[in-house]
Amino acid sequence: MAEHGSLSALREPLISEPRTLGGITDDILGQMQSRPTARWWIAFGVAASLLVLGIGSVTYEILTGIGVWGLNRTVGWAFDITNFVFWVGIGHAGTLISAILFLFRQKWRTSINRSAEAMTLFAVMCAGVFPLIHMGRPWVGFFVFPYPNDRGPLWVNFRSPLLWDVFAISTYFTVSAVFWYVGLIPDLATVRDRLAAGMKKRIFSVLSFGWTGSARIWARYETLYMLLAGLATPLVLSVHTIVSMDFATSVIPGWHTTIFPPYFVAGAVFSGFAMVLTLMIVARSVMGFEHLITIRHLENMAKIIIVTGGIVGLAYGTEFFIAWFSGNAYERFAFINRATGPFAWAYWIMVSCNVISPQLLWFKRLRTSVPVLFVLSLVINVGMWFERFVIIVTSLHRDFLPSSWASYSPTRFEVFTLIGSFGLFFTLFLLFVRVLPVISIGEVKSVLGFARAATKAPPAPAHPAPARTREVA
Repeated sequence: MAEHGSLSALREPLISEPRTLGGITDDILGQMQSRPTARWWIAFGVAASLLVLGIGSVTYEILTGIGVWGLNRTVGWAFDITNFVFWVGIGHAGTLISAILFLFRQKWRTSINRSAEAMTLFAVMCAGVFPLIHMGRPWVGFFVFPYPNDRGPLWVNFRSPLLWDVFAISTYFTVSAVFWYVGLIPDLATVRDRLAAGMKKRIFSVLSFGWTGSARIWARYETLYMLLAGLATPLVLSVHTIVSMDFATSVIPGWHTTIFPPYFVAGAVFSGFAMVLTLMIVARSVMGFEHLITIRHLENMAKIIIVTGGIVGLAYGTEFFIAWFSGNAYERFAFINRATGPFAWAYWIMVSCNVISPQLLWFKRLRTSVPVLFVLSLVINVGMWFERFVIIVTSLHRDFLPSSWASYSPTRFEVFTLIGSFGLFFTLFLLFVRVLPVISIGEVKSVLGFARAATKAPPAPAHPAPARTREVA
């Protein structure tokens, strides 16, 4: 029988190159404190240009009215709510990686959780824009928030799923922001201690809340982090469940179904992990973090994509089965129309991207290939956007009465607004990698000896590893 040590030797290291504690700090902070390269400026310029295009489009829409969109009396929701649901879904992977994987003691999360948490905040910001501009009069958006007022009995309809979105998204953003910031505090103190006296040091001193790194502070920090993880975990399930109720509580064929809550949650995790995979592949290549974000990290994310993609595919099949089994003529027509009607092209793009393409990840050679993972992550996000488009538009454009049937095609202002949301997302992310540690220094250090302890290998060299000289792209 093999000894315990030889069995444990099968465990792969989480950090692929030997590093000391100081070497990890040098690697991560060296990227943040170096001057941005031409590639970073080019990427930032492109993202900022897309953001300006989106701002201009939204400004014109607010001044003119939502009539500049392609909506009509039959298709009252289209790109606006499609983009809202898409971005809310993108934000789910951050909380999943940070909270649920932390509670399950999945140590491989340590190299990617910081970026995923930041991605959550930026994606929720992008999502929040669309219901606001869909109001047509965003300056009265304050009406949906609970605050002391003198309106007497005049209140919003608390039975409306759209109002549930306000509470769900605002709560999700608040808890995710607190969770993200609490995890940042030890690293902010590290940055503070490495800066020379000046304005930046004073700023980081305030942001780090007087962190000293004592045993008592670490113990309280870990307790708080655990409590926040437990608080954030139900949000992963509840937020997109409430978003799904925007549709499921209606009487429109294709929407009023009990499968929507788990279907939407699985789809959100599916698309969110695809976006994390996209960002992490770019970050590890451009910033020289191949030893911190290893193939093992990418492979684990690919495995989660396989599982959630399978759930999404099962949901697609279940919808068709229930439509047939129910005997409801309207329900049957709604799904036949999806697959064979005027928007069949969008439906089959959705199926190809979300059901067929993830099957390639069953092969280890493909799910450990960085170029393949990058392409598939982009394909999946395209498919998930089309999923939301198919659910919304194909269910609306063929109503109960043929006399009310109408087609839909987006105008350039809707397309520009979608492009602008991506500009906002990537502008915020590029600024994030410049001003804050993109990888959690403290958590990576906690798993530095993970494989060495398991394999009883000799410790890492005592001399500090040289700081990496590659700059942030």
